[in-house]
Amino acid sequence: MRFFKYLIFFIYIFNFNNILLAKDPSALINEIVDEAASTLSSEDPVESKIIKLNAIAEKSVDIKGIGMYTLGKYRKTLNDEQKLKYQKLFRSYFLKSFSSRLVDYTNPKINVISQKKINDKYTIVNSVLEATSKRPQVNIDWRIYTKNPERPLIRDLIVEGLSLARTQKEEFNSIIQNNDGDINALFKTLEEFLIK
Repeated sequence: MRFFKYLIFFIYIFNFNNILLAKDPSALINEIVDEAASTLSSEDPVESKIIKLNAIAEKSVDIKGIGMYTLGKYRKTLNDEQKLKYQKLFRSYFLKSFSSRLVDYTNPKINVISQKKINDKYTIVNSVLEATSKRPQVNIDWRIYTKNPERPLIRDLIVEGLSLARTQKEEFNSIIQNNDGDINALFKTLEEFLIK
C-alpha cells in the first residue's frame, strides 16, 4: 500500500515539474523581445550585438524546420550529403539575415497583445511593434511550434499579414525552377550571400 502512495506522489511531482517547465508562447516572445531590446540598446560594438542576436535566434527559432520548409517540394529530392550541406548553408544564411536586419534598430518596443492556440502543434502570438517618428506601427504575428511544450520554437514571423517563411520558400523555389531544378544553383546563391 505504501508503494502505491509513493508512486502516486512521484507521478504528481513529475507532472507538476512538467507544468513548471512548459513555457507559455507569449512568455517566450516577451523573453526574446526583452533580451533583443537589451542587446540592441546597449553600447556594445556591432559585432558583439550580432553575436548576441544570433545566440537568441539559435535558442528560440526552429532554424532547421524553417530551412526544410523553405525548400518546398525540392526537399524530397536531396540526398543525405546535399541535405547536410543545405542545412549548414541555410543556418548561416538565416543568422546573417536575421542579425543584419535587426542590428540597425536601437530600441524596438514590441508589445504582446494575445495568443491563440491553433492545435497541439502551433500557437499564434499576436504583437505590435510600436510606431516611432521614423516608422509606423507594425503588426507582427509569431507562429510558435509547441509540439514540445517544454521547448516552444518560432517557426514563422507574419509581418502585416505577410509570412516571411512563405516568402523565403517562394524565393528559393524560383531560384531552383529557373535553373532547371538544380539545387546547386540555390547553394551557389546562399554561398554568394554569405561572402558579401
